Amino acid sequence: MKNASELKKKLTKEEYNILREEGTEQAFTGKFVNHKEKGMYVCKACENELFSSNTKFDSRTGWPSFDDVASSNAVELKKDNSHGMHRIEVKCKKCKSHLGHLFDDGITKTRKRYCINSICLDFKKK
Repeated sequence: MKNASELKKKLTKEEYNILREEGTEQAFTGKFVNHKEKGMYVCKACENELFSSNTKFDSRTGWPSFDDVASSNAVELKKDNSHGMHRIEVKCKKCKSHLGHLFDDGITKTRKRYCINSICLDFKKK
């Protein structure tokens, strides 16, 4: 894993803020909100495989949403009680970068909605 100074060189200021300082991008502004290509979404910081395009769905929330992870090595979940809310934070299991949050209100059979910031992702086309 890259250290903080290496990541600051690799990432834009906004990417660093969201991935490493747990920021959030504005709804409906991310490049992957309406993205429909087939492939794998990977962590912008470390390229860990996170979500298959087969698990992506339109949640109409303004962020890319997925109903399952690519593998058990994809993410880790952490309680997040910030901003007066009770949520579950989604972090990259490999580099511990903040990705978004997990909700149990998905519209697919898993009922999961991994609500992920586009800026935290890169895409590898099939």
